[in-house]
Amino acid sequence: MFLGKVQVRWNKKIGPSYYKIGLDCGTDLSVALPGQFVMLRLTSGITPFLRRPFSVHNIADSNDGGKYIEILYELVGEFTGRLSEIKAGELIDVMGPLGKGFDLAQNYSKIFIVAGGIGVAPMRYLSSYLIEKKHVDPLDIKIFHGARTKECILCRDDFYNLGLEVMVTTDDGSCGEACFITKSVESVLAESCPEVIFACGPPEMLKSLAVIANEHEVPCQVSMESLMACGIGACLGCALEGKDNSRYLHVCKDGPVFDVIDLQFK
Repeated sequence: MFLGKVQVRWNKKIGPSYYKIGLDCGTDLSVALPGQFVMLRLTSGITPFLRRPFSVHNIADSNDGGKYIEILYELVGEFTGRLSEIKAGELIDVMGPLGKGFDLAQNYSKIFIVAGGIGVAPMRYLSSYLIEKKHVDPLDIKIFHGARTKECILCRDDFYNLGLEVMVTTDDGSCGEACFITKSVESVLAESCPEVIFACGPPEMLKSLAVIANEHEVPCQVSMESLMACGIGACLGCALEGKDNSRYLHVCKDGPVFDVIDLQFK
């Protein structure tokens, strides 16, 4: 695990409230697996003092022979507001990679990847990893991305560049069909079932997807989001209820990726 300061390569706005930041990363960070996360802390000013968790959006080679880690984030509060103001060349404190990512031990040949809103963040790296490291044919991966409006549809060109089919829905119908993304998933499942579903998004989306996956008897892994203070299981602040009501799981240590059969959705 890496713990220290790294240099910002770029920090660019890609939508009304969405940004991507590129960070130098050495060997310790570049071994991150899809679904893992890093904890970021600002190096200037006093607040916000605590680190914040962010999914690994991408890891790639740079033109100068090094590697960079990319984080996709939405401007939603004080921390991300200040993060959006950081310039290239400045330093940021990073800890990671952390958590349990997607279980890719099995060689899947037909995969659905489902993302709701900013839940698309870990799916860019997952997709490229499946193709480049697991040698999955891009034709065997289908991307489902749902968001509020067309301005909130992210990474579509990235997926297209990987040769992936992308199905889009928006709440207002401004891009794709006007419905929840789970409706599109259910429609396609009625015709052809994948070997696994990987998902990240709002809790209600994941809850609905878990029901759909269970009905069709398809394994489903979901990346859960939670407020975290430490990222390593010490503060116990990111607890969620497991299927066994007597046991609580912790997003930072037991996850953030879980098999839906282990979760108790409310």
